[in-house]
Amino acid sequence: MVAAVLAGVLIVVVVVTLWPGGSSATSEVDGNQDAVLYSAGHRPLAPDFTATTLTGSRLNFASYRGQVVVVNFWGSWCVPCRSEASTLGDLAIQYRPAGVSFLGIDVRDTTASADAFVQAFHVGYPSVNDASSAVTLQFSSVVPIAGTPTTLVIDRTGHIAGAVFGSVTYPELETILTSVTKKAG
Repeated sequence: MVAAVLAGVLIVVVVVTLWPGGSSATSEVDGNQDAVLYSAGHRPLAPDFTATTLTGSRLNFASYRGQVVVVNFWGSWCVPCRSEASTLGDLAIQYRPAGVSFLGIDVRDTTASADAFVQAFHVGYPSVNDASSAVTLQFSSVVPIAGTPTTLVIDRTGHIAGAVFGSVTYPELETILTSVTKKAG
């Protein structure tokens, strides 16, 4: 009970202090205050974590260092996650030649439901199971992961360069990816 209350308080504090609206450390993407780019020097460091993929493999996030990574927090029960799945899949294919990796974080879900989602929506990149929300809470300590879907773009140095809080659109994520991939980090 105490842990749940502390986690809730932490989320509120992070959301209040880090929410992107109006900060000089962020800029809106395509006029949407829920899609932001973090300014150089103001990019939070993404936490390292180890988790199990939906296929049963161990994944260490530190192994992605040196790459641009799109991290999408989703759940099979999340209706907006269903609507954005094809956009994420298309962008994953488009940016693969540029060395961009995509990773899903399946939040508060059963493996069976997550597997069904991955099959139904032809998700072609790995996802880790985060049934306990432990990975989500780690990220929430540096950016406001207030719900699903949330999509983060991690630069080559392991810092969060951009975010979409809510459903991702093709133009928004493409704008963020173009900005991040054309820079050295």
